[in-house]
Amino acid sequence: MSLSRRRLLLASAAGLLSRPAGLIEQANAAKSDLAPIVLSPQPLDREMPLAGFVDEITPTDEFFVRSHTYIPQVKLADWTLKIDGLVDHPLSFTLADLQKLPHTELIGVLECAGNGRAFYEPHMSGAQWKFGAVGNARWVGVRLKDVLQKAGLKPGATQLLLDGADVPLARMPDFQRTIEVKKALDPDTLLAWEMNGQPLTPEHGFPLRVIAPGWAGDSWVKWLQHIEVLDHDFDGFWMKTAYRHPSHPVAPGTVVDAKDMIPVTDLNVKSVIAEPGTWVKPGDVPVVGVAWSNGAAIAKVEFSEDGGRNWRPTKLIGKETKYGFRKWSYLWPASEGKFSIVSRATDTAGRTQPLTEDWNPSGYLWNAAQGRDVLVSSKRPAPEEAATPPAPATPPDAYKTACMSCHDDHMMRQQRMTRAQWEKEMDKMTGWGAPVKPEDRPAIVDYLSSQYKP
Repeated sequence: MSLSRRRLLLASAAGLLSRPAGLIEQANAAKSDLAPIVLSPQPLDREMPLAGFVDEITPTDEFFVRSHTYIPQVKLADWTLKIDGLVDHPLSFTLADLQKLPHTELIGVLECAGNGRAFYEPHMSGAQWKFGAVGNARWVGVRLKDVLQKAGLKPGATQLLLDGADVPLARMPDFQRTIEVKKALDPDTLLAWEMNGQPLTPEHGFPLRVIAPGWAGDSWVKWLQHIEVLDHDFDGFWMKTAYRHPSHPVAPGTVVDAKDMIPVTDLNVKSVIAEPGTWVKPGDVPVVGVAWSNGAAIAKVEFSEDGGRNWRPTKLIGKETKYGFRKWSYLWPASEGKFSIVSRATDTAGRTQPLTEDWNPSGYLWNAAQGRDVLVSSKRPAPEEAATPPAPATPPDAYKTACMSCHDDHMMRQQRMTRAQWEKEMDKMTGWGAPVKPEDRPAIVDYLSSQYKP
């Protein structure tokens, strides 16, 4: 959808099509780039910009992508889904086999657990997502429980170990996640081959991925090719160490004992302001966005022009949805001045977005109410002159071989870490096979901690 078409829909949603054309032109004047934000080209991490939240269903080509590895190019003729472990009948399915089973469709939000990590302070390592590591799509596939019923779960089965066709980089642990049998048997949990009316793209998990609605994206395993049924918790890295957060609130910067960490599962209630941008003319300004939660429908979205001191109800648009985006709008009578506009959502379970976020050491599940500074003025502000960045230091000779054998430097450039954090990151990378000679390590850490610091 073109930007002008989106803005027209924005005005329509706010009931402004009968108003002077100049008001729509004001919205068109705000600059909102719809091009995806590439955090890393290899492995591919791609974020949706705020303007993308005008859509209820996120177009596939604008949908965020999170990759721990290079994207596998799966050949359908060679692909099967194997199910074994604690089952009565180990089975193997082709995609054609799965497509003979009863189909089901679900509209649901897929959100990376680390969406919003860039806003946590103190800062932590990882992909520095802001708002756009999330999207809402129409998924088509089969119920996972229907597939499991064919295999027959044995007594004592508690977990499903999910494995995709992606290949780890160097000595990185294989990306394997588990979901509880209870979640697997939920009729809304799917094995999907279609996204927004088309086969899954390679970036989004072709030929088959898990749809675990209401849960964070780490459980939505892509390129699924093996399900092993277990009677115990899996102790692989991506369950025992990664994608875990404290079971209780902790003070910022706290080192949390591993026994006090639990796996990431449910999403939080959340809302995003798509429009307006950072400058508008005085008058009735359409404010639009979306909200979502973890399986409870959105009950209301509120708007504030003063940083959350006073709140006004917005209008919910469209049908109530259990797992998808719920659009909302508000016609803001904006007067001259500087404002901090904020939205917050409440779901039908009574959960409301907080104004401040509880910190956690991995930067997961951020859902603080989104704020944006907006200048309301009849005159467009002069563009700020971009400061000339200092010339980058020359990296040591060993940097390219040691740090870019699996990826380029996009991931490093995102980080704002202390020397101690870079030391810890080096420990992890060398453990995963980064070819760092002991004598080269001090110079590499010196470079990283001086170039990419808080």
